[in-house]
Amino acid sequence: MRVTPKYLAPALVAAAATAITLAGCAPTTPAGGDAGDGDAAPVAIGMITSQTGPLAAYGEAYTAGFEAGLDYATEGTGEVDGRELEITWEDDQGNPDTAVAKAKDLIGQGTKVLAGTVVSGIATSLAEQAEQNEILYISGPAATDAITGVNDYTFRSGRQTYQDVATAGTFIGDADGKKVVVFAQDTAFGQGNLAAVQAVLGGQGADVQGVLVAEDATEFTPFAQQLIDAQPDLVFVAWAGASSGAMWTALQQQGVFDAAPVVTGLGDVATYQAYGDASGDISFLNHYFGGAAGTDVEEAMIASLEENGAEPDLFSVDGFVAAQMIVRAVREGGDDVDAMIAALEGWSFESVKGEVTVRAEDHALIQPMYQVKLVEGDAGWEPELVEEVDAETVAPPVVE
Repeated sequence: MRVTPKYLAPALVAAAATAITLAGCAPTTPAGGDAGDGDAAPVAIGMITSQTGPLAAYGEAYTAGFEAGLDYATEGTGEVDGRELEITWEDDQGNPDTAVAKAKDLIGQGTKVLAGTVVSGIATSLAEQAEQNEILYISGPAATDAITGVNDYTFRSGRQTYQDVATAGTFIGDADGKKVVVFAQDTAFGQGNLAAVQAVLGGQGADVQGVLVAEDATEFTPFAQQLIDAQPDLVFVAWAGASSGAMWTALQQQGVFDAAPVVTGLGDVATYQAYGDASGDISFLNHYFGGAAGTDVEEAMIASLEENGAEPDLFSVDGFVAAQMIVRAVREGGDDVDAMIAALEGWSFESVKGEVTVRAEDHALIQPMYQVKLVEGDAGWEPELVEEVDAETVAPPVVE
């Protein structure tokens, strides 16, 4: 595997991190073919993700997972059928315009495969580029549902918002007739979460209501009482920012956890200590944490990460799966994008979380999710698996 160093941010070099894929640079030949001098032509792999900016930590986890996945899928060779994989890293800086400019540059150089990004707005922009230029694009941790089924050329290696919200719904079983209250800040983020819960659990028959709080609020006792008065079957919390500690304390002190299950998403390792005294009372939906799956593939990923000075984290699995998908696409499709697409559609394979499937109809990634709680360990709060949620239970509806 050859890495183009000029695109690697120094902080990510140490973690062997990277995130976008370019396949089929000139001169190109069929997989396993002759490039004219006896050597098979390399395959350019371009990875686009956040190496700087507010989501750089997510990008680092994704890229470290990708390196581990590439090592696993190529059995340490960095090659597919004798063809070296040339990896070029690009920093999207969390900016769609920057990402598109770099994608166009890569495509102009003959790139046929792009992968990556943790930013939903960037993922949708790169999906447009994939369709316009008829190249393969595998989105990363970006959770927007809009990626699924957007076009024939776009896939994803992570979960989507629907799967997050559907996992939250498993804490109350059948949602039909249940009352769900979304407690969130009155921002685009909070409103988006309310809309998602209304679409997913409301679509399953739940009565979904919202309690939206001004972003600059510092006193949460009245809102906690409002949640109790609503007599919900489930409280879904979507919160970000410095006020989260005070918010969780207010919910605990006012007895909200005694009124109904309170569910939120468990983030990356850096957030495990952020919930204060309420940590042990919160019910967490989760995409992945280190040790959640207990599979042989997960064991291999963790060993590879640790060998390279990294640790398993929320989006490690997204990078790992991306590498598996890329190797599959190149091995089966060579330099033919249509053949790559055909190789991925309907493909079921063993990965970190167990068996996952690329749904043929719309390219959704069907995968298990997790119910998790935080428990006190030697180093503070740490996640513990409560239950694995079956992949089909939280599968999004097919996009026609």
